[in-house]
Amino acid sequence: MKWEQAIQDFTYYLKIERGLADNTIQNYRLDILKLTNYLSEFDLNTSPNEITEEDIQGFIYTISKLLNERSQARLISGLKSFFDYLIFEDYRTTNPLELIESPRLGRQLPDTLSTNEIDKLIGAIDLSHPQGHRNKAIIETLYGCGLRVSELINLKLSHLHFQEGFIKVIGKGNKERLVPINDYTQKFINLYKDEVRIFHEPKPEFKDILFLNRRGAQLTRAMIFTIVKQLAQSANIQKNISPHTFRHSFATHLLENGANLRVIQQMLGHESITTTEIYMHLDKTHLRSVLEKFHPRA
Repeated sequence: MKWEQAIQDFTYYLKIERGLADNTIQNYRLDILKLTNYLSEFDLNTSPNEITEEDIQGFIYTISKLLNERSQARLISGLKSFFDYLIFEDYRTTNPLELIESPRLGRQLPDTLSTNEIDKLIGAIDLSHPQGHRNKAIIETLYGCGLRVSELINLKLSHLHFQEGFIKVIGKGNKERLVPINDYTQKFINLYKDEVRIFHEPKPEFKDILFLNRRGAQLTRAMIFTIVKQLAQSANIQKNISPHTFRHSFATHLLENGANLRVIQQMLGHESITTTEIYMHLDKTHLRSVLEKFHPRA
C-alpha cells in the first residue's frame, strides 16, 4: 500500500465515518505528511503497512527538536489514530506507536479577558470605518454566544431565530446546536444586518452568510484573527489574545456568576464535561465567596 492512497483513504474515513471537521482532518493529514517527508529525507523506503517501531522512534526523536510538547502530543495522537485505522482495515496487525508515550502535559489554563478589558477592546473599534459596525457585531457575537471562530464565519441569516432567543450553530463535525443569544448581542447584529450589510451585494453562494467582507464573500478565519489582533493593539491590551479568547471569557464569566457547568457545556458544544472543566480556574476571592454563601458553617 502506498502512502498517498493510505492518506486519502484515512481522510475519507475521518470525514465520512467519524464526521470530523475539515480543519481537524487537515491537521491529521499534515501530521502524516511530516512522517512521509522524514522518510523521504532519510531515504527510508518503507510503506504504511511495513513501517517499523524503530522508524517511528527515529522520526519522533527528529521532529521533537522542532515542536513544543503540546504539538508533539498531538502529532503522536494523530499518527496512532492513522495506524489504528490501518489495523481496522487489515493492512497491519500492530501499531508502531503502541509503546511510544506522549509528553506529559500540564493542564494549560486559557487566557481570558475581564469585562473591563472587553469593553475597552470594543471601545477601540472605529465605527466611522466602513467595517466598524460589522467588527463590533463580530466581537459581541464571539463574546455574547461563546462561538468558535469557524462557527462565527459560517453563521447564516437563516439560523438567526431572534424571536425565540436562539441562534443555530454548526459546530465540530457538522453537529448542530442551539445557542441562546441575549437582546444586547441581537441589537448589534441587527444594526449590522439591517443598516450596513444591505449595501454589500453578496456573491450568490454567500447570500445566506451573515458576516461578509467588502467583496460580498465569506470572511476567513485569518481575517477574524487579524481583526482581533489589531483591536488588541489599538486598545493597548498586552495579553496574547485570539478569537478563542472571547469563548474562554464567555465560559469563565458565566461560571464566576454562578452558571451550572453542564449548561455551559451545552452552550459551548463540548462532547465531554472534562473539556468544560478547564474553566474551573476561578480566582480565590470568588471561591471564598462561594464558601461563605453556601456552606452551613460559614
